[in-house]
Amino acid sequence: MPRFLRYATVGAVATAAHYAILVALVEAGWLAPARAAALGAWVGAQIAFAGNAAFTFRGTGSGATFGAWLRFQLTALAGAALSFAIVAAGTRLGVHYLVAQVVATLVALVVTFEINRRWSFAAPTPDRS
Repeated sequence: MPRFLRYATVGAVATAAHYAILVALVEAGWLAPARAAALGAWVGAQIAFAGNAAFTFRGTGSGATFGAWLRFQLTALAGAALSFAIVAAGTRLGVHYLVAQVVATLVALVVTFEINRRWSFAAPTPDRS
């Protein structure tokens, strides 16, 4: 399976976990939607990191190190900010919010894949000192 498809598959699993947590916490009355969404997104990001470290980018040299985890978390935040900006711009232009969200998801998927491939899980460069 090509690496991008593995990345998208891991992302789908992580997103499903995010939404499951969101819905469960809100419907049980345990958390307000915004807090439940934030917790779900955080858990989803951890699932995505673990899945991508083990399945998508295994053998690339970075592995499941703290550095890779931190870079992945920063990339996830950047992807969330990008998605927010696209949805906000789309709705201001009169695009239905779900259409804007689909566009945002697809753009963020490609952008975060490239950042994670080139930075988060990139093989460390040899020390030349």
